[in-house]
This record gives sequence, C-alpha cells and structure tokens, in this order.
Amino acid sequence: MMEQPERHAFVVGVRPEKREEYLRLHAAVWPGVEAKLSERNIRNYSIFVFDDVLFAYYEYVGDDHDADMKRIAADPVSQEWWTHTDPCQVRIADERDAGSLWQPIDEVWHLA
Repeated sequence: MMEQPERHAFVVGVRPEKREEYLRLHAAVWPGVEAKLSERNIRNYSIFVFDDVLFAYYEYVGDDHDADMKRIAADPVSQEWWTHTDPCQVRIADERDAGSLWQPIDEVWHLA
C-alpha cells in the first residue's frame, strides 16, 4: 500500500438527452461496481456535473494502478454497468487515453 495516494482526475461530456438517465444511474450505483472499485484500491471516488460536463476524481492507494484498472475492466459487473453509462457519455477532450471516453486531466495545484 502506498503512503500517499495517487490522485487521478478525468473529464467527459454527458449527452444532453441522456443527462437525467446518467444522474439516475449514479443515484444508485450498483453495489458490485462499488465493491470492485474498493477491492482494487480506489478511494474517495467522486463524479461532479456542471452543465453537460462530468468531472471525476479518485485516489488510488494500491501498488499497481495499471493492473488494478485491468482487473476492473475485466469484471463482468463493471462491464455490464458500462453498457448503461457509456451511451450517456461523449468525449470532449483530446484523446490522451486511447479509446477511452473519460480523458485524464493534469493536476496543477494541490493543498495537502
């Protein structure tokens, strides 16, 4: 386990016609999705909405972020969840993470 968590932030658009559906889904995130995130060392995960922009932030407390992200991506419950959430989203930033709707954004300041 890491002493200090890695902070990760991402941005994506929400399709205006799917905004309410996306918000409804996240009002009751499936327990299996939340459990897998926790199991794979994700903490303090938040998604914020501003108009049609979604901003996500989480802290990673494990030792191998890439391996844990692959394990989440291989999880059947997470995959099923994404069949509901992905159609609500649209990429709005330059593609830095190939194939991903959510694109990472850089931290410019942090107060500890």
